[in-house]
Amino acid sequence: MALQKLAQLNSAPVLGILLILTIQGVSAEVTVSMKDVVEVQLGDTATIQCTPHFSEETKTVLVQWFIMGLDRRERIYYTDGTDSVADNGTEYTDRISVQEDYTLAISNVGLSDERAFICQVGGMSAGNGENRTELRVYDAPEFPAIDGTRSGLSVSSEEIQKVASCVSRNGYPEPKITWYKNRSPLQTEEEKTVVMSQVTKEASGLYTVSSSLLYRVSKEDVNSTFYCEVSYRMPGAEKMMESRAINVTVHYPTKQVLLIRDSPKGLVKEGDEVELRCIGDGNPPPPYTFHKLSPSSEEEEDLSVDTDVLILRGVTRADSGVYRCKSLDIETFEEQSSELKVLVNYLDPIVLTPSGSAELLLGETLAVSCNALSSQETRVVWMKDGQEMGQGSTLTLANASFDSAGDYICTVTVPAVPGLHRSSSVRVRVLGIPVVLKPVQLEVRDGSKVNLTCKATGFPEPSISWKVSGTKDYQEVAHHVDKNTAVSVMSVIVTPDLKITCNASNSLGSDEGLFGIALISVTPPPPSPSSTVQPVKKEGSGVIIVGIIVGILLLAILGSVLYFLYKTGKIPCGRSGKQEISRADSGKDDIVVEMKTDKTEEAGLLQGVNGDKKPPSDQCEKYIDLRN
Repeated sequence: MALQKLAQLNSAPVLGILLILTIQGVSAEVTVSMKDVVEVQLGDTATIQCTPHFSEETKTVLVQWFIMGLDRRERIYYTDGTDSVADNGTEYTDRISVQEDYTLAISNVGLSDERAFICQVGGMSAGNGENRTELRVYDAPEFPAIDGTRSGLSVSSEEIQKVASCVSRNGYPEPKITWYKNRSPLQTEEEKTVVMSQVTKEASGLYTVSSSLLYRVSKEDVNSTFYCEVSYRMPGAEKMMESRAINVTVHYPTKQVLLIRDSPKGLVKEGDEVELRCIGDGNPPPPYTFHKLSPSSEEEEDLSVDTDVLILRGVTRADSGVYRCKSLDIETFEEQSSELKVLVNYLDPIVLTPSGSAELLLGETLAVSCNALSSQETRVVWMKDGQEMGQGSTLTLANASFDSAGDYICTVTVPAVPGLHRSSSVRVRVLGIPVVLKPVQLEVRDGSKVNLTCKATGFPEPSISWKVSGTKDYQEVAHHVDKNTAVSVMSVIVTPDLKITCNASNSLGSDEGLFGIALISVTPPPPSPSSTVQPVKKEGSGVIIVGIIVGILLLAILGSVLYFLYKTGKIPCGRSGKQEISRADSGKDDIVVEMKTDKTEEAGLLQGVNGDKKPPSDQCEKYIDLRN
């Protein structure tokens, strides 16, 4: 109870009590260990340690915490090991606490907490002592904002000009601003670099720092970057932030201009669109004017252009010449100029000799020339039906044939100027008497229907007529003319007396062709019931003819033998069989048909006579049946 009352007393009487105890002969010693400085971020909790050391043991330890004001100290806390009391009416009454090891904790640290805190320890008979710690409070500033000058900076200015301003707000303690150009810090240099800074303390107690960079620019600064760096202190470390980098517009006079051709990239030809651009090395670009020089004098033709580009659309050879652009610097009033020669390449229309069309007789020679004037070397190629016929300005057609007729295209190109070319054509006609293609020799059966084709070439285009005899059953089924060729198709029924001729004629003469038609008459005999058809090997026509003759001879010999046997009574044949043999001997046409038959009939007959060895009567009957 006495301690509580003592704690409520003013700190001065309590200190007096401790001093009295010391003066009364206490020789003991108390030392207090504390950090010189404790750093804390604004709003955080700060902890300040207080560690006492006693030269002799003591049962009672009195600890008091004080703050230093402007002219005196003020107690904020007291403890005797049993009771702990935060002094009422101070700004720390509700924000402090003391741990068992006498460490003071201050919550929600503010800027006003940046002061000295004193820890005083009394050990009664053991003595007393004290020490202090300085509390430092820090707060990081906002990200720096940089603002470059809106207008350009002229290298011709006699005064240094403001490049940019940088602001860093609400930091504690006040931050520092450093300017950089291309990653290198800028130092104050008379008549070259000046940095002007201003520090403002806000109502919150935080600091806002503004800095302006004044700098004398040069032409080399056109691509330079500028930025500001803000450095500040935080608990335990030095930190920094960099603003964004900016470019500034640098104005410098034009010392040189250059006139160039933007398009086309290659040589210029008639019909192209030509773009001429005037480029100056000043900034901002000065106004330009364009002119065309007269070829006979130094007079200039002013060309109305509002930009740095002169566009010539659909140029002709008349647009060839020397062009000039001029610039006038608005600051120095110096004039610069540049010139460029423009050559417009051309290719005149083609001159063909002969032109349009040409005619020549079959077997004659024709020379066709193709020429075109050009500003560059040309190349001439002759084409016909998609195939190259020759090169050079003259094409010679020697010993002309009907195939020589047609359209010949002359193409003139300028190899050095892609896209510059012209073409022209001449139609060549070869005059000649029609020639009929040799008709094909046909072998057809009597009464069959065939299509006969007559084809003739000649110029003028031939007309085809037909001469048909030996039949009335015929008609033309197709007729057409293509270039120098006429074709007619005749459909006709074949007869033994058929004769057919086609005639082709034009104004120069005529030609005709006779169709050769050979009749084929084939009447195959019925097969023998008892004969066996053997496979016949195909042979040449000579071998077949020999085989047929041999077969006929064998049949004649066999017939004679059978007839002799029949007369002598050796073969018992009836009267009807005898009649059949007589009819066979009297019919010549049947013999011809027999000559046209295959060898299988002969083989069957011989097999019946020699192979089967049947009775004579059977053999006779088979022979008669075969003949029928």
